[in-house]
Amino acid sequence: MTTSAENYYHAVNALLARIASTQQGSIIEAAEAMADSIRRDKIVYLLGSGHSLAIAMEGYYRAGGLAPVDVIHDTTFGRAERIEGYAETVLKSYNISSGSVVIIVSNSGRNAMPVETALWCNERGIKTIAITSLAHSKSVSSRHSGGKRLFEIADIVIDNCGVPGDAILEIEGLPGRACPTSGLAGMFIVESMVAQTIEILIKSGETPPVFISANLDGSDEHNDRLLLKYANRVRGI
Repeated sequence: MTTSAENYYHAVNALLARIASTQQGSIIEAAEAMADSIRRDKIVYLLGSGHSLAIAMEGYYRAGGLAPVDVIHDTTFGRAERIEGYAETVLKSYNISSGSVVIIVSNSGRNAMPVETALWCNERGIKTIAITSLAHSKSVSSRHSGGKRLFEIADIVIDNCGVPGDAILEIEGLPGRACPTSGLAGMFIVESMVAQTIEILIKSGETPPVFISANLDGSDEHNDRLLLKYANRVRGI
């Protein structure tokens, strides 16, 4: 008899395999948009409210990650994500220009924050990439007055292949299910996009702006050049 920990391991393995086999086209399309944005010396932004913030942080200022990446930070940690008008208040504090890319992470894709972010970007010629659960989003209504969900607005949609409700594991004695998958799936998707973006830039003869671990000897000089280039445009670096 397998343990619950083993069952979760098998469920996650199957999920990541499903993403890898069904979402490659969208991941490559997203990476092409990211590479084009970097070529134009623009910034790639990630937005995730609530626990989706952890996925957004995966792409920001880390070893092996792209340097021109910023996080649009929802300081309420999702508490205001249902309030219409809140997204614009947050977005106006960032200098997001046409030609940039905004990656919007929302498992349900139904709340005002991700929906309004996509609408706001579309009005300004800013390409949007959604990381969302199509199964969940299609099973619920929008909480935005416009009636649309994130996957119906974003330019590129990547399905995290999660189940409605996110939690995937049934454990005897527990009503409902435990252990979500959107965090692991979202980080896998983000890093898949980063990997593909780097490959695209290399194949076009460009040097990808990638950070080296600060804990490796000789990395400071390399990273300092990137920090100097993006310091006035990426917050916190």
